[in-house]
Amino acid sequence: MSTPLLNEVIHAPNRLKICAFLAPLELAEFRVLRDELDVSDSVLSKHVKQLENAGYVRQRKGSANGRKRSWLQLTAKGRRAFKQYVDELRDLVSYVDP
Repeated sequence: MSTPLLNEVIHAPNRLKICAFLAPLELAEFRVLRDELDVSDSVLSKHVKQLENAGYVRQRKGSANGRKRSWLQLTAKGRRAFKQYVDELRDLVSYVDP
């Protein structure tokens, strides 16, 4: 039995939530994600930066209705990494007796 190695970049709770939230979407506005995770701008920015550094998330900045906005999306690499993470997590919990 080989134990799966969980991706440490994704494994942190807030980064896992970010990936899970973005996975079914093409784009999500920063403030919507911040509110969904119930974290501050700075906390979300810190986690997004780590995901960006890994190449998992891309951030697009612009404006809407005269206000600065940021949108986030999982990259193709991020989608693959998240899928692999979920598959490894499923393998890991399959060892638990029901």
